[in-house]
Amino acid sequence: MKHSFTLAALTMALAAAFPSFALAQTNDEVLKELRALRERVNQLEEKLKAAEAKAPAAAQWGMTPQQAQEFNRIAVKTEALEDAAEAMGTKNLKISGFIDPAFIYNRAQDSAGFQLLNKDPYAYDNGYFGMALIDFQKEMEGGTKWRLTLAPERGTGAVFNGGSIVHEASVNIPLGDLQTRLWLGQIPDWTGYEMTLSPLNKLVTHNLLFDFTAPTAYTGAVLDLTLGKWLVKAGLANVNNARKSSGNTTPALIYRVDYAKGEFQGFGFTGLHGKAYNYAADALLAEGERARDTRVDLLEADAYFIRGDWTLQGQVSWGRQKGSAIFHDDGQLRDASWTGLSALAAYKFIPRWEAVARLDYLSNSKNGGGLFGYSDNDGRNGLGRGNGFTWDEANPDPIGAAKGADRYALTLGLNYLFNPTTLFKLEYRMDAASEAVFLNRSDNSWGKRNHLLGTSMVVSF
Repeated sequence: MKHSFTLAALTMALAAAFPSFALAQTNDEVLKELRALRERVNQLEEKLKAAEAKAPAAAQWGMTPQQAQEFNRIAVKTEALEDAAEAMGTKNLKISGFIDPAFIYNRAQDSAGFQLLNKDPYAYDNGYFGMALIDFQKEMEGGTKWRLTLAPERGTGAVFNGGSIVHEASVNIPLGDLQTRLWLGQIPDWTGYEMTLSPLNKLVTHNLLFDFTAPTAYTGAVLDLTLGKWLVKAGLANVNNARKSSGNTTPALIYRVDYAKGEFQGFGFTGLHGKAYNYAADALLAEGERARDTRVDLLEADAYFIRGDWTLQGQVSWGRQKGSAIFHDDGQLRDASWTGLSALAAYKFIPRWEAVARLDYLSNSKNGGGLFGYSDNDGRNGLGRGNGFTWDEANPDPIGAAKGADRYALTLGLNYLFNPTTLFKLEYRMDAASEAVFLNRSDNSWGKRNHLLGTSMVVSF
């Protein structure tokens, strides 16, 4: 009786839900209807499973099946491109560069013309403009960084390494963590507030301290530490040499320390202590003798401050080199020493226009003058004793021979940013000295002043 009541109730419920079910009267008919209903439910479940299998998981992000399929295709293609880049060694490879044709008028040299990839520019001294440079940088998965910078005729390698086109060739290896690194290779000098390459320099020419008191590049090993806002570099290196010559076995200690208070202000100082080539000694060598490196000490401090449209930069330097002074006419090598100051101010009076002014001073009168790498009278750069001074063995003049010239320079510039990759520069520069050290090529006279006009177009990529 209980079973009959339950079956009857179920039959009534099914009849209410499914009108066609009301036609079933017997238990067998009810069972047949239940089996049919179960079949229909099973078929519906199979269709739902099939639809879910066809639709990608990404469809749950609100994509249509077609959009999800396109997304998956792009993801697979991207992974394939990354694998191909890694296989070819181009993954994390950055290539950049610039070219900056320049035009220079030099009154004392009686010359005017374009400067581009030339071996012998107007001087002051072999400034890094008129360049075409390409830079390759690659970072490995573990943090190792490679860099190769090529600059035919105008890079650091062209200055000290027999015309090499390599401006920089270095590798930077993390030691335990990314804040402690070992830097090895040929590394451009890091002295002063002005950068070597034209896109980072506000004027066409560089300041007197950059040109005459700083090394060109180092070949060696440097420990690079980042300690909060402090960046410390210190190492051992050949100075202005790819390799030491026979008998010269001592590398120099080099270092730089920077503190960045923020993105727009900071200071730094550098030092060099060791031995470097002595050009003054060449004049006194007997046939077959080899020059020896002599002791060099260089100290320098620089700072920058940027506030709104204003940029202020400054640098002070001191240096000496044993036995490298210009006065060695009597056969005795004397020490060269110098001090210098440079300051720059720039103001963007219109967003794309910037006015620049720079003032330089270089004290270099001791022992006839003499700077780092400059150990002879130089009428083109305005160094030494000037007036065509020559040592007269019959009537020697030790007082005149011991008096070198102090140097000054005032530079005014105007820059126009044509677009994000193109910068036009215009510059007027007046150089002066305490002695008549500038040779005027037009009439072979000597003067205390020289004037220069320069312009360049720096195009980067």
